[in-house]
Amino acid sequence: MRHGNLPAELNQFVGRTSELAELGCLLRNSRLVTVVGVGGVGKTRFASHGAAMLQERYCDGVWLAELSTVRDPDLLEHALAEALGLTDHTTRTPRAALVAHLEERETLLVLDGFEQLVDACAGLVRELLRRAPRLRVLAVGRRPLRIDGESTFPLAPMVDTDAVRLFADRATAGQPSFRLTGGNLRHVQELCRRLDGIPLALELAAGRARTLSVEQLLQRLDDRFQLLTGGSRGALPRHQTLRTAIGWSHELCTSEQRLLWARLSVFSGQFDLEAVEYICGGPDLPAEQILDVLGELLAQSVVVPEDGPAGRRYRMLDTVREYGHDWLAATGDTDRLRRRHRDWYLGLATWCELDWFSPRQSEVAARIDCELPNLRTAMECSLEFPGDAHLAQYLAGTLWFYWVGCGRLAEGRHWLDQVLEAEAERDTSRLKALWVLGYVSVLQGDAAAAVAALQECGEEAEQSGDATAAAYALHRTGCLALVTDDMERAEHLLRQAIGSYGEIGELNSNVLMAQVELAMAVAFRGDVAEAAAICEEVVAVCEDHGERWTLAYALYVLGYAQWTRGRTNRARELLTECLVIDHAFHDQLGTVLALEMLALVTLEEGDAEEAALLQGAAERIWPSVGLPLFGSAYFCAPHAVCEERARKELGDAPYERIRREGALLEQDEAVTRAVHGPLRREDPPAPAPRGARGRRVDVRKREVRPDQRA
Repeated sequence: MRHGNLPAELNQFVGRTSELAELGCLLRNSRLVTVVGVGGVGKTRFASHGAAMLQERYCDGVWLAELSTVRDPDLLEHALAEALGLTDHTTRTPRAALVAHLEERETLLVLDGFEQLVDACAGLVRELLRRAPRLRVLAVGRRPLRIDGESTFPLAPMVDTDAVRLFADRATAGQPSFRLTGGNLRHVQELCRRLDGIPLALELAAGRARTLSVEQLLQRLDDRFQLLTGGSRGALPRHQTLRTAIGWSHELCTSEQRLLWARLSVFSGQFDLEAVEYICGGPDLPAEQILDVLGELLAQSVVVPEDGPAGRRYRMLDTVREYGHDWLAATGDTDRLRRRHRDWYLGLATWCELDWFSPRQSEVAARIDCELPNLRTAMECSLEFPGDAHLAQYLAGTLWFYWVGCGRLAEGRHWLDQVLEAEAERDTSRLKALWVLGYVSVLQGDAAAAVAALQECGEEAEQSGDATAAAYALHRTGCLALVTDDMERAEHLLRQAIGSYGEIGELNSNVLMAQVELAMAVAFRGDVAEAAAICEEVVAVCEDHGERWTLAYALYVLGYAQWTRGRTNRARELLTECLVIDHAFHDQLGTVLALEMLALVTLEEGDAEEAALLQGAAERIWPSVGLPLFGSAYFCAPHAVCEERARKELGDAPYERIRREGALLEQDEAVTRAVHGPLRREDPPAPAPRGARGRRVDVRKREVRPDQRA
């Protein structure tokens, strides 16, 4: 199965044939290659294209980590884990999780834009290469990492012929009637020479071909160069050539385009039109004009489009963004724009939290994935400005659904710890951050941190009369009791919390999850019928609201109930749907629990070998979740029954051999196999439906209709 996350190329890659061949040779002979060069020379595009050409070499894929938006060294490992699609529910450090993930994989890791984190990045790369012998790293930046074994690849500007081809290709894209002719070829060659063959400068110039002839472009650019060189025609240093070309492009913009260019520099990574209209709009740039102005910046290659799971979005290249940032600073408007940016993303997080309890859960997950760099920037902004720390607490708490529901516990824990250390008023934002920290800590298996946070939240909520925070603290304390095998206390606290939710009129995914957790406690205490009845009610509410994440856990309990009644067909149907949902949301806990139960169901169906294989697959996932089955006798019971019976049927040695085979399966492969069983040799893999964030999971053989659950 091929893996990786390299983005699709939106336009033709031009030239660089010999450089690409040299890069391929270097990566064959060196485990660390760093592509270096001046800004705008095309390092990112060159490295991404080169890596894509070499994908067949790496059986575990080529993965791109874009680091230019990361400023805090403490977030480097989180950003890399995010790029790898790595979810980890434990308290181990992100670095330890990265090592565990990569140490046995044959992977090419592309690290782009690391120069602001060079020391932290060098230390991380050094350790990953030492601990993961089959890993190779392609780093991209303006300077080398300077660690042992590094091969440096200086990327020069384009040779004349490639530069002319690039200019012509981009000019034709913006103005289809443009052609290289005997009449303009000499001017194009001179333009490329004056721009030193720097790709970004060439693309900016080509963006003007709609309104200016090549001769006019050359004349205007030449005038600016002569101004900078005191009238001589001597060459400028390449970094100054690029800045001059950017400045020249900036001068040719209208005042509205220059203003938008400057204001767009407050974004980190991608952004969408709605955000631009709110953050960048004002009396001097009305929101209704922004679409047209943005369109002009797109046509001039100042802004580039990007398409993904969250739809059409935009980005500024780092060098262009830096130029805009300098202009924004010169206007004295930076702090106002940063606060406006922060306010937009506070509002976005609020709406996404509400939309999580709706049919739009999958869209919410994809949206937050795309917006994570901007959300990080918003939290950093709130922590920097005096008196705004409570807004950082609000944002970190509001994103609970992303930290918990989309497999981002480690980064969530990072932010929650950080914002709660900040000086701020003890208000509802702090209380929410406390119960979310307790929730995250419970799922990480950090009972001490969970107790401390939930106890503080409960006490402060009681003192301030905050019934909502008190109910959440009570709920999560009950959840802690559930995973530590105190079922009597768990049932008592969860019933009490559900009652409190009812009194204050609270209804959302958390409230439904409290009911599912109550059902688990009730089932483990022996009343499977009541547990099933509770979860049938949850399923009904989930379907009314289009909720999927909590639904999966309710289906898990219902599948367990059907297994206890000997109804293996019904159990499989319910657990299959549970698994597909959890895997799509990157919910490792739900995924591995469903796999464990499906192993037992498979055994009941008479296939001990496949059951042992699925147990091995689950075993591979548990280290990223925490203590297997929480170390709980109750949660472990189905696993123990399955293992005991499979060993008895197969024998110890065959069981261990098959279990080890299962532990070699990647998670996508394990899920696909659990959903429809091993493919026969004659069965070609069919296209699979996409889950919550675009991941493919094959459910073609076992679809479950809602009317089949009862």
